[in-house]
Amino acid sequence: MPYAWKNILADNQNAKEVKKPIANASTRTGNSAALHCQQDYAERRAKGGCQIKAQIMKAIETISAVVIFIFLTPPAVFAQGAGIEWDALNKETMELYRAGKYDRAVVVAKNAIEVAEKNVGPNHPNVALSLNNLATLYGTQGQYDQAITLYKRSLSIQEKALGSDHPDVAASLCNLATLYRIQGQYDLAMPLYKRSLAIREKTLGPDHPDVAESLNMLAILYRIHDQYDQAIPLYKRSLAIREKALGPDHPDVAESLNNLAEIYDTKGQYIQAELFYKRSLAILEKVLSPNHPSVASCLNNLATLYRIQGQYDLAMPLYKRSLAIREKTLGPDHPDVAVSLGNLAELYRIQEQYSKAEPLYNRALLILEKALGPDHPDVATITENMAVLYRATKRDKEAEKLEQRSVAIRAIKR
Repeated sequence: MPYAWKNILADNQNAKEVKKPIANASTRTGNSAALHCQQDYAERRAKGGCQIKAQIMKAIETISAVVIFIFLTPPAVFAQGAGIEWDALNKETMELYRAGKYDRAVVVAKNAIEVAEKNVGPNHPNVALSLNNLATLYGTQGQYDQAITLYKRSLSIQEKALGSDHPDVAASLCNLATLYRIQGQYDLAMPLYKRSLAIREKTLGPDHPDVAESLNMLAILYRIHDQYDQAIPLYKRSLAIREKALGPDHPDVAESLNNLAEIYDTKGQYIQAELFYKRSLAILEKVLSPNHPSVASCLNNLATLYRIQGQYDLAMPLYKRSLAIREKTLGPDHPDVAVSLGNLAELYRIQEQYSKAEPLYNRALLILEKALGPDHPDVATITENMAVLYRATKRDKEAEKLEQRSVAIRAIKR
């Protein structure tokens, strides 16, 4: 059975899906860059799938960004230590990130690290903060190994300098967990998310926006494992906190709306899902920009909703717009681009336009293998969908090879 990919804003970006724009290290409001409108990809990658009718979908999460990572900004006392130049570089990094200018943002973030290390030494919280922000940029661009290394170093500095129960430690735990989740390492992600939530509830109180973020991340993992009864109350509590604390038009509210929409979508409650997706999309287009990766994730999810209902004329332009945004902002080899390629290919396949579908599948597979490795669950998803196309075009031997490969990947314990 073929599947479609959804993006989770988790997941902040996307995200995302995917993944988050900036927040104060001690009083963050949990701004979200994204996702996964459901990441993106990111997060967006589910181990199981939503089987809806004959052709349907497997939720995948992405980090698109879309991913859903947390940028940090320093308290005044830390900023004074690292200096005015360092503070200005951090602000510029955030502005470039919000604008989707990731390559330039990486350069500025590296400069911020150098300035911080020179001014306050390599083990100061300011260095950890800048390491976190550079890691977030790498994660947003799908460079996961580099991001994990930086997040781990940032976390180590924070735990020694700030203590194991500091809110910034919780933020770093959340970011590291999100990368593990995106890579399908769910057993590594779950305890980090739970520890992050416990720290935040203890230090910030049960109604803080950062608590809402941790609730949302945990819910995504439960959804990936098809544990919807556990995911829904966490999503709803997260949404309620965000609407009260941040207002109805905040990107984090859009993230929660998107992720709840995905659950309604999965359960076949399409009218409710469409309303939530559209509200999420309107917020993101208004607050971010029409060409932000998080917007691309929401477009992808709304398109998939239309597709599974047979509304192909509505789905096609949304998939194409999502793909165009991602190629422009994330680059041609980002995993979220593969998500858009795979979903557009699936739409062509459903309509028996096989010559248009096959090259898109092939390109998506190459991207995923390079970015995530040959044994990632997303690779299994794309090979399953390609096998359906091969069966339809009387290439049964090729289809069987892909089916066997997919079974082997899914048999891997994660």
